[in-house]
Amino acid sequence: MADLLILAIETATGCGSVALTRGAGPAGRVLAEMTLQPEVTHARRLLGSVAAVMAAAGVGWSELAAVAVSQGPGSFTGLRIGMAAAQGLAMALAAPLLPVPTLDGLAAQVVPGDLPICCLLDARKQQVYAGFYRFRQAQWQRTEPFLAVSPRELAQQVLAEPTLLVGPGLHVCRAELAAQPLARLAEAGLIHPRAAMIGLCAGQMLTDGVGPATEPVTPLYVRASEAELNMRTMREAGRETT
Repeated sequence: MADLLILAIETATGCGSVALTRGAGPAGRVLAEMTLQPEVTHARRLLGSVAAVMAAAGVGWSELAAVAVSQGPGSFTGLRIGMAAAQGLAMALAAPLLPVPTLDGLAAQVVPGDLPICCLLDARKQQVYAGFYRFRQAQWQRTEPFLAVSPRELAQQVLAEPTLLVGPGLHVCRAELAAQPLARLAEAGLIHPRAAMIGLCAGQMLTDGVGPATEPVTPLYVRASEAELNMRTMREAGRETT
C-alpha cells in the first residue's frame, strides 16, 4: 500500500487542482500538482491539466492504482465538472474511483493538536459549510455530519467548546467569530482545498481497508441546489393554488 500511485482531482472551489500522489497520509509523497480555475475552465482543459501532471511526473497511465476526487461540499458547478472527469478517467483506465469529502482533505492539512478543529468553506448565500474533527489514532477524525450554517448560527449555536477554525470559509464569518470566546481563528489564507491532500487521504482510505465506491459516485452537496429550491417553491405554490 505504501507505493500506491493515485491521480487526484479537486474542483470544489474557485481554485481547483490536479495532483499525483504516492502512499498514504503524512507519510505519503506529492509527485506533482497543478492549480486551475474549474468554474471557468472547460472539462477538456481539466483533462489537459491531468495529462500535464502525468507528463511532469514521468509516469504512465497503467501505473495508476486509483483515481481520487474531491466529493464536496463546495461549488455545485465545480463538483460536477470534477466528478465527471474523474469518473470518465476511472472508467477508461479500469481503475478504482475513490470519493473524498472536501472538508476531510482540508482537515488533513492541519497540524495535530489537542483542540478540536472546524474546517470551513464558503457556501455562498451567507452560509458556510462546516466539518468538525478531533485528532485520534494519528489522524483527524470527523465527529459529526457536515453542516451548512450561517456565520451567526455557527458562532452562537454550534460552537460548544474551544475550537480551532480553519479554511477559506473563515472570511465569511470572521466578524461574527471574533467575539466568540470559544473560537480560535487561524489565518484564512493558510489552508485551501488541494488535490494533493485528496490523493493522500484516498491512499489512507485504501490502507485502512476502505475500498473504492461500489455504487455510482455523486457530489456531496450538503444542501439543496438552486434548481432544487426553485422547484420546491414552485411545487408549494402549486399546492396553495389548488
